[in-house]
Parts: sequence; C-alpha cells; structure tokens
Amino acid sequence: MKKTTYDKYPEMTVSGYDQHACRGWDAIIAELRHRIAGKAKTVLVIDCYPGVRLEELEQALQAEFSTARWINAETARRDEQALHALLARNLTDDRVFGVLSCHQLPEFFEPVALANLQKQVETTPEALVIVYGPGAALVHPGDVLVYADLPRWEIQMRMRSGELGNWGAENHNEDILRRYKRAFFIEWRVFDRHKTPLLKRADYLLDTTVANAPAMVSGEALRAGLEQLTRRPFRVVPFFDPGVWGGQWMKQQFDLDPMKPNYAWCFDCVPEENSLLMRFGDVRIEIPSLDLVLLHPRALLGEKVHARFGAEFPIRFDFLDTIGGQNLSFQVHPLTEYIQQQFGMHYTQDESYYILDAEPGAVVYLGVRSGTEPQAMFDDLRQAARGEKAFDDARFVNQIPACKHDHFLIPAGTVHCSGAGTMVLEISATPYIFTFKLWDWGRLGLDGLPRPVHLDHGEQVIDWQRDTEWVHQHLVNRIDVLAEGDGWREERTGLHEREFIETRRHWFTGPVTHHTDGGVNVLNLVEGAQARVESPNGAFEPFVVHYAETFIIPASVGEYRITPWGKGVGQQLATVKAWVRG
Repeated sequence: MKKTTYDKYPEMTVSGYDQHACRGWDAIIAELRHRIAGKAKTVLVIDCYPGVRLEELEQALQAEFSTARWINAETARRDEQALHALLARNLTDDRVFGVLSCHQLPEFFEPVALANLQKQVETTPEALVIVYGPGAALVHPGDVLVYADLPRWEIQMRMRSGELGNWGAENHNEDILRRYKRAFFIEWRVFDRHKTPLLKRADYLLDTTVANAPAMVSGEALRAGLEQLTRRPFRVVPFFDPGVWGGQWMKQQFDLDPMKPNYAWCFDCVPEENSLLMRFGDVRIEIPSLDLVLLHPRALLGEKVHARFGAEFPIRFDFLDTIGGQNLSFQVHPLTEYIQQQFGMHYTQDESYYILDAEPGAVVYLGVRSGTEPQAMFDDLRQAARGEKAFDDARFVNQIPACKHDHFLIPAGTVHCSGAGTMVLEISATPYIFTFKLWDWGRLGLDGLPRPVHLDHGEQVIDWQRDTEWVHQHLVNRIDVLAEGDGWREERTGLHEREFIETRRHWFTGPVTHHTDGGVNVLNLVEGAQARVESPNGAFEPFVVHYAETFIIPASVGEYRITPWGKGVGQQLATVKAWVRG
C-alpha cells in the first residue's frame, strides 16, 4: 500500500483581507488597545463558547488591562443543582442518549444576578469595562464585541484529558459518554443559538483552539471569508480517532502517527464537529466549520435543502477502518418517528457503506436471515448481553461478501455492521450519535468499560422484512449506468426510497462536467491519485483533491468540472457524489 498525499490540514486563503488578522496575545492586546483608544467609556465584551480556557484569557489580559473593571458573566449562572433540575428531562438516565434541547441561554442564568451585573456595567463611571465568559453578551451587547470560539472536536479532546467538564457542572471525572451526551443534546445546541447572531455583528473572532497560541480576525474579514467559501469548493479539517475495532489502513495510507494502536474513524466531512482553516495573509484562523452553516445556510445548502433542514448540514462522510482490525458493533438506527418521539430529532440516520478497499474474505453484515424469528434473535441477544454466550450472528444475520467499490445501502431500521477487513466510506445523514448497539462481540471499550448496548431501543425499530432476499434485491450494489461518453461513465450507486441522500459515481479519464442543481454536493475521490476541480467560467480558483479526500461544493457554485491532474493524468479516476434528492 502506497502513502498518498492526503492533506490532513486543508486551508482556504481569503482574498482581500491580508491585514485583518493577528496571532499571539501581544498582537491581540495591541489591536484591542487600538480599537478602544480615545474613548471615555468602552464596554469590551468577550463572549465565549463553552470550553474556552477562561484562565488563559484572564492571565493574558488582566495584567494588560489592570485598570479596567472586570466582570465574569458566569458569576450570574445558576448553580449546578438548579441547572440539573432544569435539564433533567433532556439529560435522562441513559449513558448515551438524551433529548434535544430547545432551551435559550438566558434560562441558564439567575435573573436577579444577571440584572445586577447589567447594573454594574451601567453605573460604572467613565472607564473600560470588560465583560467576559460564556453568555457575556447577555450582560451588555458590547461597544466592542469579541467572540471566542473553538471546534467541538477540540472540546472533546479537553473532555477526554479530564481538563473539561460540562458547562455549569463540576463533572470532569464523569463518564465521558455522559459528558459528551450533555454537550451534544444541550449545551452545544444552546450556545449555537446564542452565538449565531453574535457572529453576524462581532468586531472580532478569537480563535482559542490551540493553548497559549491564540489568533484573532476582524469580524468583517471573517464574514467576508465565509461568504467567499460559499462560492468555491473547500474541505473541512479531518480528524482521526482510535477505536476498539480500529484498523491499520488509514495509518499507512494517510501517514498517521505510527505509535497509535489503530485508527477506527476519520471524520472527513462532519461540519458539526470539524473545523475550517482560513488564511488571512500570514495568519491562519481555525473556526468550527459549523459557523459557515450557521451564517450562510442558503448559499451553502441551496434553497430546497435549507427549506427542509434549516441551518444544518444534512450529509456526513466519514471513514470506518477495520483492515487489520475487528468487526464494528452490530447495530441498527432508529426509524424517523422513533427518533422524533424519543429524542426530539427531526430526521434520522440513514446511511450507506461504500467500500473503498477490502481484504479477501471481507463481509458486511446486513439484514436478518430469511426465516428469522424476532423473539428468538432477541432472546439470543439478551443472553449475549448478560455474558452467558456469544451472539449467534451466523444464525440470524446475512454476511455478504464485500469487495472494493461495492456499495451497500442501509436505510434506518436495517440491522448491519461492517466486518473486519474493510475500509468503508460511510455516507450518511448527519444525526450520527443515534446508533443502537445490539451486540459488541463481547468487547470492552478503550476506557475499559463495557460498551453500552441498547436492546430495548433496537427492538422497537428493526424492520424484520429486510431479510436475505429483500436485502440482495434492494440494498446491495444497486448500480445503474445513467449515461456515458468519451472517457467517462455516470452510475447511480445508491438511492433507496426511504433515504434522502442520492449518490452517483463517475468514472473518468478526461474532464467531467457536474452541476449542483441548486443543492450542496459532497464528493470523494475514490479512485485515482489526483484531480482538479475547476470553474468553466473562472468563477473560482482551481482546487486540487487527492485520493480519498472528501470535498464540498456549495449549492451556489452551480456548474463545475473535475479533471485528472498531476499523478492522476493517464489513470482511470472515480468520484462518488452525494446530494439531497428533491
């Protein structure tokens, strides 16, 4: 296996704003001093996403602005017991699943205490007042507004290290699944609602992703850069994660840390958790890629997709590596009505497995074997969950041979998992947390704890009609040639009537013209070394992609062309493209 030139740190250059960003606390302080100079009274508000290191901010700024009046917005936050009472219905007792929150951030603050902070700002005489912390803009809108941000992936790293608990809770040592659940179902939702209008008017965005290495960009430049991204192809920053079943393919192919035991996942296009790298002159700014979705959903997603999903990116691409690893957990995803009624989510996790590579003998587990009695299978699963026996997968589940470039559709309600020896490009709807594990092959997680199974949930959503004959007829390699010409062929590779994501595969040795047709496109170069994405009319700078890289074409781009490039010239290349069908 040869290493590719897979770019682990894709970066987008923003044109026209080279002097609008700075890095390091000294430069940031100088910029803020310049901004507030000559004013009799200024309220500087530094609102923060939960997870921003307030201690670092205090240490860097308080000595430099020692004469200012400092107000920490978190002193008005409700105490931990009150927050828990407020959130109990959403938190649930489950380790993994909660209920999606519709709370607004002011509910997390004690009204009298918040009013007292507001009065302190109002009654402070001519001076500099600095209000900081999550929710600071609730105290004052800010004469100068800075928003301090960081990606969800970095928040998870801080949680895993024990540095970070949930916002408003002293739970640094709590089970990581429970901390992630609270963040996913509650605090990230609440703070995304809070920060969206702030980003639209912020004077500065403060990048706090790397400890003691901050960077800051003007709000004007940030918003212009995000708008530029809606008119060109781009990639989000992938991140890689080990898992109990993880393999070795990505480690070798993408030149990852050889000291890690394995890599199970690569989240290559999950805008809720990935980040964007944007370059302003000689300064690189890292922001949550979700900020682009929140600020420019219509241009990014297109009118029809935005009307259906709102400011949410509905398509997710990621890798699942079991080459040199083990089977994934045997699982099922909830039906639409179940996810709506139980978890408050408005659509479910339909998905498909595109096989990027496979070892001889590899299989995908998909659907129940014909003649399976539901009660018999669940009796067997419950015995396995109690540790009395191993689940008899050969008796109850189809094992279908998996080869490179096969495509398996997995509408919600279908039992499934990838077997050992496969490299899967998983193409799915975005609600990625809703996996009901039914059997995990008797393993412990990397944390040494039993991995949770959810038989009670799973039993409610399995579609038992998806048996051997049905699966082979409807879900395995439903490939149809749609059109072909000199040096290219277009195939439909995945569209089940219950799934909203349609996929097409293009084989090509020369240029292939595509069109977004008014909706966001997500693509991966699944065969060949290198290709170039270009605009037929020069509307954007050419964009080079490498093998296995996922890239996004915003809806507003319209027509674009993909051409073999560099080492890809003379090869047969292939892309898989996904979009939301009308």
